[in-house]
Amino acid sequence: MRKIFIFLIILSVSFSCKKSNDNWQKEASNPEFLRRTQAQLTESIIHDIFAPPVSSRIYMYSSLAAYEALAAGNPHYQSMVGQFNGLEKMAKPDSGQVYCYPLAAVKAYLTIGKNLTFAQELYEDFEKKLWADFKATGIPDDVYERSVAFGDSIAASVMNYSKKDNYKQTRGFRYTVTQKKGTWVPTPPAYIDAAEPYWSKIRPVALDSSSQFMPPTPYEYNMTKGSPYYNMVMDVYNTINNLTEEQRAIANFWDCNPFKMNITGHAMFATKKVSPGGHWMAIVTQTSRQLNADIFKTAEAYLMTSMAVFDGFISCWDEKYRSIKVRPETVINENINKDWQPVLQTPPFPEYTSGHSVISGAASTALSHVLGDNVAFADSSEMQYGLPVRKFKSYHDAAEEASISRLYGGIHFRPALDLGLVQGRKVGNWIVSTIKTEKSK
Repeated sequence: MRKIFIFLIILSVSFSCKKSNDNWQKEASNPEFLRRTQAQLTESIIHDIFAPPVSSRIYMYSSLAAYEALAAGNPHYQSMVGQFNGLEKMAKPDSGQVYCYPLAAVKAYLTIGKNLTFAQELYEDFEKKLWADFKATGIPDDVYERSVAFGDSIAASVMNYSKKDNYKQTRGFRYTVTQKKGTWVPTPPAYIDAAEPYWSKIRPVALDSSSQFMPPTPYEYNMTKGSPYYNMVMDVYNTINNLTEEQRAIANFWDCNPFKMNITGHAMFATKKVSPGGHWMAIVTQTSRQLNADIFKTAEAYLMTSMAVFDGFISCWDEKYRSIKVRPETVINENINKDWQPVLQTPPFPEYTSGHSVISGAASTALSHVLGDNVAFADSSEMQYGLPVRKFKSYHDAAEEASISRLYGGIHFRPALDLGLVQGRKVGNWIVSTIKTEKSK
């Protein structure tokens, strides 16, 4: 009788384990695991107040790690080894072993994100819940441990790759302001030093060089009435003076200022928000979910969008610190109205070309390539800042609004927007034509 009782217990345990484990691969492949991790990384980036180009670097390496971990377990996707500039090797799984590649991907993404951000305490509660949810899918213990270790191996490969991109070498250098008329100077209210003046020295992942898609030479400073430059300045001045409520709403929606200084009386305090790249990563999250994209397609979309934003910033910053053009606020205060203020706070770097225009052109091109040309969507990413949802007919539609928002904000001249959008689309088209993800394409 005792033997029968023990046998029934063993049989019951075996049956329950088998039942709970039947769908673990499917449940662990839920793309929400990766989307949650991306959202957590954005919160960490916002907390740490990284400049927009630096944020793009964090997103790109994290996305690369997640993609590489997934590609290792999917015969339809190919590695970025030999495609990304200077990427020569990547960790590989052990042959014949069972892995949960989505778990490895999320671990790789999170490990890179933690390595490239500062406030490690922000991840503690998130990680506890994340790993508990993965284990709740019924992943066998040995597969769980093996997959986590593989994710860490991928992250190590990506970190080694990141150390050769000149980021460390460009830290600590400051830009020296010139006295030449029409060149950039720090702007109110905080008069912050120029951000990332040597970002063009960072290694791009797909572009041949930072100057590959150099935009046309901008107008020379000339405040003679009727000159092209004067007309360009007056365009900004008159636009802000006659701004509609809809235009103001557009400006605020795409502000994406990671460190806005607010002045109340004699007090000054900062407001932190998502960066332009973070806004586009949020669009990937929202639309991949809307389209029911699986974790492989979601990771591909994160990768292609983040690398477009990353190379877009390198291309844009190459021009910014070559032409070092002055901002509208400075020109208008000096020549037209000393009390005039833009709607948005002027960012701390030169005017031409518009960073948001370039990276929006690049991101929308890459994202359209992965998820579709005519994906209509409602963007709710700014609701956390008290702003309403905005609807778009496509990614390109969103990019065009993001670009013109800088005119409505009073922080850019129109040519920096129009030519910046063209510049970004050239970057995006180069990426989708040279970088291949799916082997069938």
